[in-house]
Amino acid sequence: MTTEPGISRRHALAGAATVGVGLPLLAACGGGSDATTGASASPDAGPLGATADIPVGGGTVFADQKVVVTQPTAGEFKGFSATCTHQGCVVANVTETINCPCHGSKFSIEDGSVQAGPATRALPEVTVTVDGDQISIS
Repeated sequence: MTTEPGISRRHALAGAATVGVGLPLLAACGGGSDATTGASASPDAGPLGATADIPVGGGTVFADQKVVVTQPTAGEFKGFSATCTHQGCVVANVTETINCPCHGSKFSIEDGSVQAGPATRALPEVTVTVDGDQISIS
């Protein structure tokens, strides 16, 4: 009796099942490259809140609008997309930097540039306007 080399039907089916389950999980993790999403590049225009809500030397994340507003120096307000350019997570908070919770990227509150990776691209700027004590997306 001779045995032909190769894989058994059982092993072939087990391998196919593993690939079928594992491939979508790997795709969700991404390959570590910067995110490119089909979402709109700029948030919808409208009011965000009061200037008093934006600390000097820090900022506030408006997660629903996917925008972060910073105040690098007193009276100077900057707006950026709150979507991390690494893999599309929404940034979580602002200290001296804009911080992404997913993989630890940090961005400048002054210009959105990358201060710590893995992101390699700056946060896109969003135009914000101040009218009295209110901030809006333009």
